[in-house]
Amino acid sequence: MKQNYKIAQYCVIENKKVFLNGVEEFSSADEQFPDFIKAAYKKFNSNYPKFFKMDNLSKLSFLAADLLLKELRLNEEDNDIAVVFANKSASLDTDVKYQRSIANKEEYFPSPAVFVYTLPNICIGEISIKHHLKSENTFFVFDTFNVEFIYNYANHLLESNKTEKVLCGWVEFFEDNYKAVVYLVQNNGILDHNIKTINTIYNK
Repeated sequence: MKQNYKIAQYCVIENKKVFLNGVEEFSSADEQFPDFIKAAYKKFNSNYPKFFKMDNLSKLSFLAADLLLKELRLNEEDNDIAVVFANKSASLDTDVKYQRSIANKEEYFPSPAVFVYTLPNICIGEISIKHHLKSENTFFVFDTFNVEFIYNYANHLLESNKTEKVLCGWVEFFEDNYKAVVYLVQNNGILDHNIKTINTIYNK
């Protein structure tokens, strides 16, 4: 018999606002993303000093995931949570910054601190380190949020017993345009895990 999975909780970050399970938990007048995300980090006491060294995509992804995962009060043994993320621009925002750092031959200085974030899945690594996650993780790149694909992929991981929970999401950042929609899928929760529900969360 096919299991009907649930969305335990979800987080949306866009337009200088943070929503948790549909409720606005934080907003900021800061126009620039770095100022907004720093203020949000402090508001929610995420407690991960490396946050300040991350690129913008990782900061966005990390905060959305952290708001969901820290509620589970995980320990190093309770880490059977897969991560499945996607976006449109991959790490292009950081790639552009890195290219600028090497384009000027007179001031040529390739920054290792920037280079380390020139892969989109690095954001998953930061989340996994903070929360001791050791299950499967993957990062896809689509032109738009491919809800059906992510939905089926998450269900496959759960049905094949490869994981107990799946943290799914769309985490897009490019040139200060950003949106994070992250949700946790498991056996029980507040919403049915289906394509209609995910689309509703994404488009609210």
